[in-house]
Amino acid sequence: MQNVVEVEPGRPAADGRPSVGPTYRSAFARDGFPPPVPGMDNCYDIFRMAVEKYPNNRMLGHREIVDGKAGAYVWKTYKEVFDIANKIGYSIRSCGLAKGSRCGIYGANCPEWIITMEACNAHGIYCVPLYDTLGAGAVEFILCHAEVEIAFAEEKKIELLVKTLPKSNEFLKTIVSFGKVTQEQKEEVRKYGLSVYSWDEFLSLAADQEFDLPVKEKSDICTIMYTSGTTGDPKGVLISNASIICLIAGVDRLLSSQNEELAESDVYMSYLPLAHIFDRVVEELFIFHGASIGFWRGDVKLLVEDIGVLKPTIMCAVPRVLDRIFSGLQAKISSGGFLKSTLFNVAYKFKHFRMMRGAKHNEAASICDKVVFSKVKEGLGGNVRVILSGAAPLATHVEEYLRVVTCAHVLQGYGLTETCAGSFVSLPNQMSMIGTVGPPVPNIDVRLESVPEMDYDALVSTPRGEICIRGETLFSGYYKREDLTKEVLIDGWFHTGDIGEWQPDGCMKIIDRKKNIFKLSQGEYVAVENLENVYGLVSALDSIWVYGNSFESFLVAVVNPNKEALESWAAANGISGDFESLCKNPKAKEYILGELSRIGKEKKLKGFEFIKDVHLEPVPFDMDRDLITPTYKKKRPQLLKYYQGVIDNMYKSAK
Repeated sequence: MQNVVEVEPGRPAADGRPSVGPTYRSAFARDGFPPPVPGMDNCYDIFRMAVEKYPNNRMLGHREIVDGKAGAYVWKTYKEVFDIANKIGYSIRSCGLAKGSRCGIYGANCPEWIITMEACNAHGIYCVPLYDTLGAGAVEFILCHAEVEIAFAEEKKIELLVKTLPKSNEFLKTIVSFGKVTQEQKEEVRKYGLSVYSWDEFLSLAADQEFDLPVKEKSDICTIMYTSGTTGDPKGVLISNASIICLIAGVDRLLSSQNEELAESDVYMSYLPLAHIFDRVVEELFIFHGASIGFWRGDVKLLVEDIGVLKPTIMCAVPRVLDRIFSGLQAKISSGGFLKSTLFNVAYKFKHFRMMRGAKHNEAASICDKVVFSKVKEGLGGNVRVILSGAAPLATHVEEYLRVVTCAHVLQGYGLTETCAGSFVSLPNQMSMIGTVGPPVPNIDVRLESVPEMDYDALVSTPRGEICIRGETLFSGYYKREDLTKEVLIDGWFHTGDIGEWQPDGCMKIIDRKKNIFKLSQGEYVAVENLENVYGLVSALDSIWVYGNSFESFLVAVVNPNKEALESWAAANGISGDFESLCKNPKAKEYILGELSRIGKEKKLKGFEFIKDVHLEPVPFDMDRDLITPTYKKKRPQLLKYYQGVIDNMYKSAK
């Protein structure tokens, strides 16, 4: 396994604990993990040192709206942001908060979000993001659970904060808008004895008062990040300064080992929620290097236009975004006429062939890049050199396609809030890593733990088991939930709940989820996540939820068909109607079942793993109906509740 080194041998099952495979770490940490940067002991130091080193670099940018139209990006330098963050910090302290107090931040990414975060970092105040995509119920829960005393929010979220009163004002005493506050809002909030300020009012609240910055230790908590969870209340993940600093040191070593170091000239498009660890640590990394962060306007329909104006060099994405780019490109090519689509397909095949033979993406087919693929590159602003996908698995065919056509490195990563995001990431120009999340980042140890009830063995020649991670990037526990912490953190090893398979080259492939297992009535176990990954290879589908239970002997599914694929199938088969009516057409259902069956046979699934009936759902699974989490993971109990009638009918009609 050339990309990892073994640091501890495996051991057999003992004392009621399952067997574990050998412990590995990145080959880039062969001689030890990278040391943290001297003088950098906490998240505030990342910012402070960047300001000292790059005071006049562009730090935070947003598009100015003039006469209702978005103009160019307007920038604040590192020094300007530092001065504003100082004022915000003093104002927060003047409200009675001190080191260890909690400050909530609620809203889409914007410069004020980062400024508030840095003000919290300076004074050792826990930053508690409130999910932009969670409803008032969850916001209320987090405000009360984390004992938030002051909450910052974008203008349009003030209403939702007010709805959490009076329950939340046991602790909540101050609300600050990132913009303005209406007179009605002021009156409403004051009824509950709270203070409310516009951004400009709050900036001058401390007047001439200044407060000494407290001493901040590496082990101090800097943020409580609530994970949405697929069941129950959100869990507050305690993340320390040490976790983020250690992560930055590891990612930095990884990038420099691949000659892809970040530079102060790099530009990042900030649109993935800062309330998630993925975007938070990427932005910390950019700040560390004195690079620039430009913010979107908060509307997914305008994102491509924002990208075109900002021209980022690095982009992070979740598979949902990359799937859209893939579908959009496919539609454009097929509508471009025979000549254009033939030229594209020939160029694709040639470049793909060269890359599979080991050529680097920028050397594989420079003429094809210039004539054909440059248009794809221009669609992403023209400067993107790295696209990093995380938060959920990226379909293999999408990853492969984008690696060829975007003229950029497309890398897939894996991590959890509890591991401070990046734990694994695939390496540039390694086509063999497609479909995996790559080797570990050089700051953690990894081992697999056998899961006997699912037939996963970590000690066989193809080791499979639950991914367990050890290292300084790990979280400090779940806030006020010692019971849950003890379940997952055992002897320094965090149990992720994800089932992985080591590849011969030391990459990790995520193949299943430990808890997503159920038994059919004939006693057969079904690892549903694994099946969904297989069925997800059907290009005519955007998403699939597979269901079964111990009272039934077969599986059924609810699928979101791919609109373009279904419509072109209908046209080819002389079937008319819009997308919604096609989803109700028995022939369309037959077609999708046939496709599922075809891939099942191809992947040699067992008989009971085949889908016997399917419901075509034209509306994608979404957060509005509480069917998926903000990171697009399926909420299985909620899906069952929502589709119970559909499921019952499928079982009735299939018998």
